[in-house]
Amino acid sequence: MKRILVTGATGNIGSELIHYLCTMNADAEIIAAVRSLDSTKSKFSEYSNLSFRKFDFEDPQTFNAAFMGIEVLFLLRPPHISDVEKYFKPLLQAAYENGIRKVVFLSVQGVEKSTVIPHNKIERLIKSFGFQYVFVRPSYFMQNLTTTLLSEIVEKRTITLPSGQAKFNWVDVKNIAESTAVLMLSFEKHQNKAIEITGTENKNFQEVADILSDMLGLKIIFKSVNPVSFYFIKRKEGIQSGFAIVMTILHFLPRFQKEPEVSNSFKILTGKAPNTIKEFISREKDKWVCVS
Repeated sequence: MKRILVTGATGNIGSELIHYLCTMNADAEIIAAVRSLDSTKSKFSEYSNLSFRKFDFEDPQTFNAAFMGIEVLFLLRPPHISDVEKYFKPLLQAAYENGIRKVVFLSVQGVEKSTVIPHNKIERLIKSFGFQYVFVRPSYFMQNLTTTLLSEIVEKRTITLPSGQAKFNWVDVKNIAESTAVLMLSFEKHQNKAIEITGTENKNFQEVADILSDMLGLKIIFKSVNPVSFYFIKRKEGIQSGFAIVMTILHFLPRFQKEPEVSNSFKILTGKAPNTIKEFISREKDKWVCVS
């Protein structure tokens, strides 16, 4: 039986990935790597075939016990962690020493074009250890509208970014997670490949703000600012420097790049069409209009 460990299990991607892995009726043991065992077990109580191990990206003392006996490791980068050498090198060293040879890493579309962003460094580090790998390279998360950008949309009815009129390809995290589950359960068919998971729509933030406005019955205004101003706006909001830099790069560099390519990988892997922005907004509407 294939034993799979999912890091970032309580986050957007991790929790959805666990859902698909646990419901695909595969011959695999699914283990959630979490910081708090007690609080997490209640969150995933519906999955009787899910087990748990204590794991913390920032505590190397948790690595060996979490990695013991694991065949496939799902790895992502927590948004606040940008120092690859400090955090990911010892993590991957521990994984290798515990016999893990297969890593599925959640990267980002276009990562190969920028050596600055942490995802690029992590991909190179995984290769340097000699792991068999699958690099999942999704495009821009629709869920950014309901997480990192949510408070500004709700409180100010604005979206402020250094992206200008750059086009982003929008993909639903549910689609990323489902396709990643397929890749993990059939790892050998896809190993040592980088696979882009995208939606079908390339839109800039002005276009998305207009769609939000129309569907929510509110006026959402997009404001484009220069990258230096954006960085200091995020720092003033209390966001750590490393995360603020990554946010700035990810939203500014596309202004100088070609429009994102649209991949059909999701349909090939699942036989389904990816969700549209309008479908996502309709499903998540309460996030923007019902606030306690």
